[in-house]
Amino acid sequence: MNPWIVAIAVLGLAAITVVTRSFFFIPEREWPLPDWLRRGLAYAPLAALVAVIAPEILMTQGHLLLTWRDARWPAVLAALAYYFWRRGILGTIVVGMAVYLPLHIGLGW
Repeated sequence: MNPWIVAIAVLGLAAITVVTRSFFFIPEREWPLPDWLRRGLAYAPLAALVAVIAPEILMTQGHLLLTWRDARWPAVLAALAYYFWRRGILGTIVVGMAVYLPLHIGLGW
């Protein structure tokens, strides 16, 4: 590929990224948002997290998991139990990985 085309593409993508990420900092005053939109945006991080994690837990190679002999299931259950017990995100991740890694690496699940 021509180096000039690559350079133009990189500069164009950088410009688009800067403009879209700084779009909300450009106005001098805050935009008024309708109450329904403000409530909906409160759920956006949770929805994005579920959209990323759910397929990783429920599927493998594009197919649903049909066996319980997968290290992800006990790890998810342990992480959920910890989260509902302590309500801490870091502990949830640590507990989930503490269950997942021995099962996945040690037992080959």
